[in-house]
Amino acid sequence: MSNYPSMTGSRLIRALRKLGFEVIRIKGSHHFLQHKDGRCTVVPLHRGESIGRGLLAQILQDCDITKEELQKKI
Repeated sequence: MSNYPSMTGSRLIRALRKLGFEVIRIKGSHHFLQHKDGRCTVVPLHRGESIGRGLLAQILQDCDITKEELQKKI
């Protein structure tokens, strides 16, 4: 099993913004991000909690991004 970096929701949102994603709406603690080409995902932003590796893997799959690309933008 591969290792995913441990990160908070706000740190992940910052990295996704560097990759061209924009927050299109917020509902509660969930931030909906979309890329110009149509890729989209939802990132939970809970204070003091990091995103689990399973959820991070799903977000990266939704965004069609590898973990190496993400680590370059962190």
